[in-house]
Amino acid sequence: MGKPLPTPFDKVKVVAENRRARYDYYVEERYEVGIELKGTEVKALRVGEGSIAESYAMVEDAEVFLVNSSIPEYSHGNRMNHEPRRKRKLLLNGREIAKLHGAINRQGLTLVPLSIYFNSAGRAKVELAIARGKKAHDKREVEKERDWKREKGRLMRRDV
Repeated sequence: MGKPLPTPFDKVKVVAENRRARYDYYVEERYEVGIELKGTEVKALRVGEGSIAESYAMVEDAEVFLVNSSIPEYSHGNRMNHEPRRKRKLLLNGREIAKLHGAINRQGLTLVPLSIYFNSAGRAKVELAIARGKKAHDKREVEKERDWKREKGRLMRRDV
């Protein structure tokens, strides 16, 4: 019998999603982590702006940072607006950081953000995954399987 699926995170409003991550990586473990944001960054996310398409996370000095994510400046912000592409600290406890650091160093895995969303309490969260990169032949195999399932569905509909 297979391993039970983890409980899904409480995603009320998804702001940004990294759809390419599931194509490029095998997701092994997922975490729901907080993100440290400036005032206008929260406002920009609530409007629905933001992108994590080419971003990744890294462990640096016992802290985890989200790198290369883009939250554009808030349109109604003044001179106190935030920098769009800055490193943002992710909020995890020490044990989780040690586990992520070990996975990256020993096993050669990558930390990939899957989505940024607001939970039911109104807090901005990041769904962070420990992932293993796919090779080119693995990606081709996934595409073949997806095409076959689509074609099989068409054939089944045509027969009925």
